[in-house]
Amino acid sequence: MNKVMGFKEWALIGFLALIWGASFFFVKIAVERMTPLTVVACRVGTAALLLLVFVIITGRKLPRNPRTWGALLVLGALNNVLPFSLITWGQTHIDSSLAAILNATTPVFSVILAHFLTRDEPLTKNRLAGVLLGWAGVAVLMGIDSLHGIGMKTAGQAAVLGAAFLYSLAAIFGRRFRDLDPVVVAAGMLTGSSFLMIPLAFIVEQPLGLHPTAQTFAALFGLAAVSTSLAYIIYFYVLAKAGATNILLVTFLIPVSAIFLGMVVLGETPGWNAFAGMILIFSGLLCIDGRLLPWRKKDEN
Repeated sequence: MNKVMGFKEWALIGFLALIWGASFFFVKIAVERMTPLTVVACRVGTAALLLLVFVIITGRKLPRNPRTWGALLVLGALNNVLPFSLITWGQTHIDSSLAAILNATTPVFSVILAHFLTRDEPLTKNRLAGVLLGWAGVAVLMGIDSLHGIGMKTAGQAAVLGAAFLYSLAAIFGRRFRDLDPVVVAAGMLTGSSFLMIPLAFIVEQPLGLHPTAQTFAALFGLAAVSTSLAYIIYFYVLAKAGATNILLVTFLIPVSAIFLGMVVLGETPGWNAFAGMILIFSGLLCIDGRLLPWRKKDEN
């Protein structure tokens, strides 16, 4: 059953979409002077520190069970380390707006995986229609050029799609943390991600040799403090108040804010296929969500 949202919840969903959309903008600025893995290490490390401080200030308790921390480490790999790295690397070859649109396919992957990996979320006609529309949108986004060979642009697009797939896996794996405070889960997940990501960045990229500017540091701070730490706090608050169904609305709005920032600030010029692909993906998400197709949803129950 959908929960009724007030003005505050609507405003927070809009703000959450803005700051998550801004993450693609911040990444695009950061990778101009820094390497991808180093950007991700800075993001998860700073965000983990800020969320741990928030956990302590609010009187929350971190888990003590080693098995729980092991599971949080796996969640961190699926939800942060691997997808953040893929998106950040992908954005060295594609625009931030295109990355945001491709990332919106996460629910499309989720309904497919949920059908095979869970018992309570079958692939209904609504969801199948949504999946087909979503993939049609991806095909339009990637264009005919991708059929001519795997160039760096196509590889960048594939990397972001891979991240969306991993996000959907993380959502299913994350169900095991239902009994834990979600803010504690986010803090533990990012802490685990930091333990994995920081050594990896030093081994692979030797970040001490980089020369970031003040603009780079500002982008990294925005990415970690605003688009990660603050975003998780708002996300879990809205999730508790408005429910999981309503939080899907964020998926529709993230590409809009990313496209706006990309065009106005970065000077990106998305082609017709970007907007056409976005419309198809959004149509697929509407089918998956089901609220605008009540007659079909009723027939399937």
